[in-house]
This record gives sequence, structure tokens and C-alpha cells, in this order.
Amino acid sequence: MKVLKIEPGKVPERIDVDNELASLQSIVGGYIEVLYPDARRPVGLICNEEGKNCNLELNRALYKNGKPYDIIAGTFLVVGLSEEDFTDLREEDAAYFEKLFHSPEKFGRFAGRLIISKVVSGGA
Repeated sequence: MKVLKIEPGKVPERIDVDNELASLQSIVGGYIEVLYPDARRPVGLICNEEGKNCNLELNRALYKNGKPYDIIAGTFLVVGLSEEDFTDLREEDAAYFEKLFHSPEKFGRFAGRLIISKVVSGGA
């Protein structure tokens, strides 16, 4: 199936992956968890269920009303959803999430607060 693969520190990549549990687990590096970031789009984010507990590298923040509400740790996939299973990501959803997750993010703490900064390439 056609999906987006998003690795820490990298731009999204369109890939083909088998729609089998073992294949999905292999890509995210463990048990899978599915997040549903946008009720208006039939997509799921497949990530490592234990990513934060296993200290996987923080990857991208999820935002609601401009404020972060969660951070995905480790590599994750953006997949399409049908009524019963994962499916190919629609072109319009692939383009939307490529843009949304295009800039890698760095995470840190300062004065007890979480700091999220976008990584911009090509700057001097």
C-alpha cells in the first residue's frame, strides 16, 4: 500500500509497504499504535506504541488549535483508512501530510518548558 514514512530528522518519504502486521512493526520498530490526527481525513498515523518508553528519538509534534498535544517518538507511517483496514493514502492526503510534516523538529527543555523548533535546511 502507498504510505508516507516519516523518520526523525528527515522529510517525509512516499513508500510502498505490505499491509501486514509484521511489515508495519518492522518499520516502526515494535508494537504498533494507531493515532487519528484529523477527523476530516481518513488517515491513521502508525507509530511504535512504546516509542517514548523505549527512548526512541522524538520525531514530530501533533498540534490542535496551534498548541502541541502529543509528540510521536520514532519512525511513523501515515496510512489511508477504509471501513475495515489500512489502505493506500489518497493523493490529497499524502500532499497534505507531506507539507504538514515536511520540516523535521527538534525538542528540548528550557526553564522547565518544552521547546519545539523546526529544522530549516539550506540556511547559512
